[in-house]
Amino acid sequence: MILETATSTLLAPFDLENRSLERVFGTLRAHKVDYADLYFQYSRYEGWNLEEGIVKSGSFNIEQGVGVRAISGDKTAFAYSDEISYDALEDAAKATRAIAGAGQSRRIKSNRGGLPAPLYRAIDPVASLESASKVALLEKLENKCRALDPRVTQVMASLGGEYEVVLIARADGALAADVRPLVRVSVQVIAEANGRRESGSSGGGGRTDYAYFTDAVLDEYARQAVSQALVNLEARPAPAGTMTVVLGPGWPGVLLHEAVGHGLEGDFNRKGSSAFCGRLGQRVAAPGVTVVDDGTLPGRRGSLTVDDEGNPTRRNVLIEDGVLRGYMQDSLNARLMKMPLTGNARRESFAHLTLPRMTNTYMLAGPHDPQEIIASVKRGLYATNFGGGQVDITNGKFVFSAAEAYLIENGKVTTPVKGATLIGNGPDALTRVTMIGNDMKLDSGIGVCGKEGQSVPVGVGQPTLKIEGLTVGGTA
Repeated sequence: MILETATSTLLAPFDLENRSLERVFGTLRAHKVDYADLYFQYSRYEGWNLEEGIVKSGSFNIEQGVGVRAISGDKTAFAYSDEISYDALEDAAKATRAIAGAGQSRRIKSNRGGLPAPLYRAIDPVASLESASKVALLEKLENKCRALDPRVTQVMASLGGEYEVVLIARADGALAADVRPLVRVSVQVIAEANGRRESGSSGGGGRTDYAYFTDAVLDEYARQAVSQALVNLEARPAPAGTMTVVLGPGWPGVLLHEAVGHGLEGDFNRKGSSAFCGRLGQRVAAPGVTVVDDGTLPGRRGSLTVDDEGNPTRRNVLIEDGVLRGYMQDSLNARLMKMPLTGNARRESFAHLTLPRMTNTYMLAGPHDPQEIIASVKRGLYATNFGGGQVDITNGKFVFSAAEAYLIENGKVTTPVKGATLIGNGPDALTRVTMIGNDMKLDSGIGVCGKEGQSVPVGVGQPTLKIEGLTVGGTA
């Protein structure tokens, strides 16, 4: 049914039959190439934004087009058009076939069988709710936030939905399709007391429609945002120095995503620019640390039934019990590194090149109760939420700011602190993990990953972690 939807949306309206596509591939193959594909995409998405009690802005966009790509050796030729037609495809193919250099004979294992079972329903979130009801949803969320505490003075909320249909035709004869729904709600509150203002935020979503945002879900978003703002009202300046850090479960996995995940993407390792380059089979983390990237989790924000080269996503074990087992690959880097595909080829749209990217990246649970981990710390920092951060892929060095953090004193969580920054090195930090909680949790569905100017939705997660000897930059 998904292939029928994609064909009727992206091929039939433009009289693009299989014979037409084969002629385009014939043009591409005028010079020998290792790989070629056509990526058709139709997207419809909207956004609604509430501030000061009213919806002040909204957007609605429709995009469609096709990308034409040919790869020979390590060279890629790419052209795209926002017009889907045989003439446009031929023009793009002629531009693309100018690629220089002879192809290589080695082929990578690809998906020639039937399409995998979908991981989410082929639904259109944008059409799942009337416009008035979308406005009412945001107003309801604002009211829930304000009702929790009189110190809440401002609420900003947004609602977004996307309906995307993709079809991938490859020169090896494979044809794959996907219908990808995506929704998200975000809320930020500002609380004021005694001349001090602090903020808190929350949100979530996934590959579903707006029915996901029930009263119970909105209650939880409101509670988290308001709680974070009120905690920060009471926070004192964070201390600085080298100390034990305990990371909470769920969203703090964004540190794992940035400091470790990007370094395990195939292109960085093929080019020798990753701190993990050439270390397969070596110990890169403490015993018990197992990190996976899994694009097959049903309904999750980072999940895909097929990647953007038409291959099924997989559950890939990247680090197993502290030992590096693999990298995330697309076809180009898998072929050049002589490694198997992993289903991690991703692109922002038809107008972008495919890159090896993360899907849902997380650390597996360990044996320890979270309270046992806290009780083991004499003096340290407990970080439960993160804001922005950055990492240098070449050496793994990272800097992350904690949006919500507390002191740990004599085995107990005590005073909230503000302005804490975690500074360290991703590969080194993994070797300093001394306790892993049994409470692995995925984030609520808010992750967006940027790489080479492209943004894609992702998921992160981890259990409670105890890391010894991290540098904390503070304001005290």
